[in-house]
Amino acid sequence: MPRIIAAETDERWELGDLVEALETGGFDSRDEDVFASFGPALKKLANNRNFLADLMIQELKVRCDDQVRDNQYSAQVVMLHSSSKHYIIRANFWPALKDSVIRHSGPDPFLYGVPHDHNFAFLTVGYLGSGYWSDYYEYEYGEVVGYPGEKVNLRFVEKARLDLGKVMLYRAHRDVHLQLPADDMSVSLNILETSHNSVFRDQYRFDVATGTIDSIMTRMSLEPMLALTAHFGGEVGADLLAQFAASHPSDRIRWCALRAQAAALPTPDARIALYETGTTSGSLLVAEMAKREIGRIETGRAWIEGGPNAAAPRQSAA
Repeated sequence: MPRIIAAETDERWELGDLVEALETGGFDSRDEDVFASFGPALKKLANNRNFLADLMIQELKVRCDDQVRDNQYSAQVVMLHSSSKHYIIRANFWPALKDSVIRHSGPDPFLYGVPHDHNFAFLTVGYLGSGYWSDYYEYEYGEVVGYPGEKVNLRFVEKARLDLGKVMLYRAHRDVHLQLPADDMSVSLNILETSHNSVFRDQYRFDVATGTIDSIMTRMSLEPMLALTAHFGGEVGADLLAQFAASHPSDRIRWCALRAQAAALPTPDARIALYETGTTSGSLLVAEMAKREIGRIETGRAWIEGGPNAAAPRQSAA
């Protein structure tokens, strides 16, 4: 369950006041207590009922130039401020099932019904509307290897709503929520941790019915680069991939490098042989993923070696 922050204040701030507090007040997203201490500051911005509408009107007047330039998120998000001090401020929109965006596009862009954790910490406050619902769980990230199908000790905490004015701190790699639609269109304000190493920290999708990891949600731009290197990088690229697979500090990158190496090999047996070296890796993630890939290759060997019609009986000409 995210940490609920007591923030009983009627003081009203502008966006610039919150930015100044974060820039000068010793903000440190790596320290949970320090991060939580800025909850009342976020609440003061939320007490300003006009700033977001005013900002959006100004954006529309300039054809959303700032959002196009600075916002790397989906249309659900309005970027409010980005800082070099490892945080951003944003607004998130949470439509109800009855709203047209859900009726026409479905709930997937909003991660409704997708149990997941986060690889970053963030403060949030209910700003407009009744707020989205969540089934909240907790787990111990340090006990998890991180491969799909792995059993995880998910502990259900409660079902709750991000009510208007409620301030919470979602803790990275601890709080899991199965997010459910708001009863009416709602908006939350966030202060998010940002760091260069967050992309190397996995975010998981869970299957709460079986208590397992369903998939790794994190995507890194490095992954397609490794694949290209394996196919077109020559000897220099092959050496670099071997180094990454053997000793990169990120287990995910080590696995991605090994998978890229295998994908460039010409036969299933060659891929299996390479993956077998991965099963003895000092990384449990690499070892488990290598075992899974060997199983997948063996299961699909007939199709891989002969094509989609190899195992099908020939039809006699009548």
